[in-house]
Formats: sequence, structure tokens, C-alpha cells
Amino acid sequence: MSRRSRLKLDGIPIHIRKPGNNRNAGFYADEDYQFYLESLDAYCHDEEVKVHAYVLMTNHVHLLVTPTDGNGPSFVPKRLGLCYVQYINRTYRLPYSLWEGRFRSSLVFEAILLSRDSIRYQRFELSVVLLLKCRGLDV
Repeated sequence: MSRRSRLKLDGIPIHIRKPGNNRNAGFYADEDYQFYLESLDAYCHDEEVKVHAYVLMTNHVHLLVTPTDGNGPSFVPKRLGLCYVQYINRTYRLPYSLWEGRFRSSLVFEAILLSRDSIRYQRFELSVVLLLKCRGLDV
């Protein structure tokens, strides 16, 4: 049985989730978070995807994005995953898969839900930014 294709609508926000494989860590040092965010920024710019909020937890990632092109939300996690996994494998020489399968996504239709999720994500984002600033990293 083939996979269901993802529903993609231009201008509709999407919540993207990428869990770590077997709940293993995907980020090991502050530099890993920084590399991920820089790559995310570059790929979102290339694919014309606007990032509203993000959460980088030790073992999973959440993104709240809005595409201007329907294919952008599929290409960004794919390109980001390939690039980031190569970076991690070169840096730490890990023998296992970093992420668990395909990313999960769901459309976010209601503006109230978007605002509530964005506030929740921004709290996480703020704590990550504060953590990185406390450790002397430029964010």
C-alpha cells in the first residue's frame, strides 16, 4: 500500500513534527542547535516558507510554518534532515538513524489556534534563545 500524499495548501499554516529515532537525542551541543537553525533559515528562504515558530527539543523538533508554494513544506524538512544528519554523523560518528521516519504534519486552520500555538512555541523558542545567549552564542 502506498503512502498517503500530504495535504498542502498555499498560505495555510502547517505544524511539522520530527521525532528522534527511539527518543534518542538529535542535538548534543549548542553548536548543533545553531547549525540546525541556520540551515532551517536557508532552506525556508530557498523554498519561500515563512517560519512562525519553532521548538528544538533534545530529541524532537516542532515547526510552525506557512508556505507560499505548496511543495515548500515537503522540501524543507527533507533537505534539512539530509543536511543535518550528515553534519551530526560527521561530527559525532553515530552508528544509528537520527530521526524517526518521515516528518509528521497537520494543517492549522483557525487563527486562534495559530495564535495560541505560536505563543506556546515562542515561549519554548525564547527559552532556547535565552539558553544559547547565556552560553555566549550569538542568536
